[in-house]
Amino acid sequence: MSKKGRDKKGSGISRELLTEQILSVLSKKPEQGLNYKQIAKRLNVIDSPAKQLILTILTDLAIQGGVQEIYPGKFKIKASRGYITGTVDMTRMGYGFISTEELEDDVFVSANNLKTALHGDKVKVRLYAKRKGSRPEGEVVEIIERWRTSFVGTVEVMPNFAFLIPDNKNMPFDLFIPTSKLNGALQGQKAVAKVIDWDSKSKNPVAEIINVLGYPGLHETEMHAILAEFELPYSFTEEVEQDAERINGEISENEIKSRRDFRQIPTFTIDPADAKDFDDALSLRQLDNGNWEVGVHIADVTHYVKDGMLVEEEAKQRATSVYLVDRVVPMLPERLSNHICSLNPAEDKLTYSAVFEMNDKSDVINEWFGRTIINSDRRFSYNEAQQVIDTGDGDMKDQVLLLHRFAQQLRAKRFASGAFAFEKIEIRFDLDENGKPVGIKFREMGTANQLVEEFMLLANKHVAEYVGKKLKGKTFVYRIHDRPDPEKISNFSHFITRFGYKLGEDEKTSLPKAMNKLLTSVAGKKEQNIIETLALRSMAKAVYSTDNIGHYGLSFKYYTHFTSPIRRYPDMMVHRLLSLYLAEEKPGSQDKYEKMCEHSSKMERLAAEAERASVKYKQVEYMSDKTGQVFAGVISGVTEWGIYVEIIENQCEGMIHIRELVDDFYEYDEENYCLKGRSTGKIYTLGDRVNIEVVKADLQKKQLDYRLVNGLAV
Repeated sequence: MSKKGRDKKGSGISRELLTEQILSVLSKKPEQGLNYKQIAKRLNVIDSPAKQLILTILTDLAIQGGVQEIYPGKFKIKASRGYITGTVDMTRMGYGFISTEELEDDVFVSANNLKTALHGDKVKVRLYAKRKGSRPEGEVVEIIERWRTSFVGTVEVMPNFAFLIPDNKNMPFDLFIPTSKLNGALQGQKAVAKVIDWDSKSKNPVAEIINVLGYPGLHETEMHAILAEFELPYSFTEEVEQDAERINGEISENEIKSRRDFRQIPTFTIDPADAKDFDDALSLRQLDNGNWEVGVHIADVTHYVKDGMLVEEEAKQRATSVYLVDRVVPMLPERLSNHICSLNPAEDKLTYSAVFEMNDKSDVINEWFGRTIINSDRRFSYNEAQQVIDTGDGDMKDQVLLLHRFAQQLRAKRFASGAFAFEKIEIRFDLDENGKPVGIKFREMGTANQLVEEFMLLANKHVAEYVGKKLKGKTFVYRIHDRPDPEKISNFSHFITRFGYKLGEDEKTSLPKAMNKLLTSVAGKKEQNIIETLALRSMAKAVYSTDNIGHYGLSFKYYTHFTSPIRRYPDMMVHRLLSLYLAEEKPGSQDKYEKMCEHSSKMERLAAEAERASVKYKQVEYMSDKTGQVFAGVISGVTEWGIYVEIIENQCEGMIHIRELVDDFYEYDEENYCLKGRSTGKIYTLGDRVNIEVVKADLQKKQLDYRLVNGLAV
């Protein structure tokens, strides 16, 4: 039998839930007055104490202003305050909050009043008259746009029908599957189901299985399930692959003549050791005047991928490559991403370049943008390039060492002008032949990474400045980053005091300088990860837009993404727009590009969420054979239902439910990020060090359960 969507009504109903149900009954016929007996009958309430509670609630609602007592003992809902549109934020309990730009506060909507609206849906809501001291309430009257119609879950087969139990915790309903719509799915398998019918009278949506993923726990099943959960593809259609096969990868003599030729200039790439596609290369030579010519060469994807092609439409829809723990799901088919466009060594490659004349202080004297051809002399991994930097010896050492020196100068200038120094440690897994994690390691940025990063930033910045400053008013795709919310910074500043740190921002010290000083102070400390994580959360998110407001985190007035067209669609847009302006031609409407920017930002966000989900799954899988073991950890989150703890040695986060804290009755103090014991006064707060025992690893929910061992660690 389905586990969700059942009628759980009982005599022990809470006052809060009963209040919601009363308002729901009254709102169904807002013009009609009802007494408490009529409401009780509609709610199937038969015992006298519960009926009396209904009358008490109605009286209280009348005092608060939510309902109107039209004459003694008879009540009706107060006239609504109009309509708003917004997005549903669904809770596990089935009720939701509507976020809208039309009101300061979110609008509460009870489960009965959501009218089949689900998490992420865009809806129209009728507002109820506001009660004193309460948040706005209302009911959904129209679903304007469904956020999603397909869900990933586990199939539960009955004799005459089936259910799909969704993985998504924001989906509080199981999906009813007629046996004719199972499409080969078997009991216990993971699958994707698409909703085909759901009216407000039915408790569960009716759906059909559209893709069978396999049995839970298998590596391929779970990785495909994560991609499907975020509605991301994991393969190309045969038609798209065939379109890619038709692209001519040969380079003609006429094409070479139309480009600036860098094939005789020392050129190299630096990428991760396991990389298959190489977006960017660097070249270096000394000019006759003693200055240096640095070429930032980017794969010329738009030479091969044209408007109207299936490959182009697919790239536009995907907008980005997706990076899971064990794979890359590319934006472009492999023939393009790993072969034709990839800047493989010892091969002539078509590129789009930003070329800079620089002096010994890494100041840019002149710049040039245009199409080029290169032939890379060496493919470095980051470790190989790092060894040249550290030892001063190795292949192309003169070029690598000089560009390293320039990169460090550029980096110093950037931080001096107010850039943030966020460098989050990346989690990597050692996987066996079945995809099971056997080890966790962390990848930190070295100076070889910084060498590449600084020249990519330089190219992105100068391309954006060329269009934004020299060609004022022209439509362009910018990468923008807004200033942080002052309240979030204030909360973060208050939080770090418990570790003995101060943000130290005042009228003489800018926020970036204060933040960079803090990040330097926590480097190597046990609290480093939690402080860096919360610092990042206090920042705004970078997005794509045609409306330039600058990039606050980098301290650039103009910034774009030009350097990764193999894996990001906005870079392809930038290449095309720059080509139009260099040829003195006009682009299409700004609205068209703004819509593509919004879509790219959305897909980037989904790809990041999928990556985090794959990391979380592998962390839970890694800990699954460690139940009963004790680890040192740091409290990384505090909520009303418990505390989250991150293990120091492997950053695997799990939860200690508040019911497991048996030595006292603990209450949540939201303002101070802590749980406080009512009798003992004992406090558990963010950053506290604790010892935990691993109790359970739930792969289905991607969730670890911990238990405290000996309270707070010393």
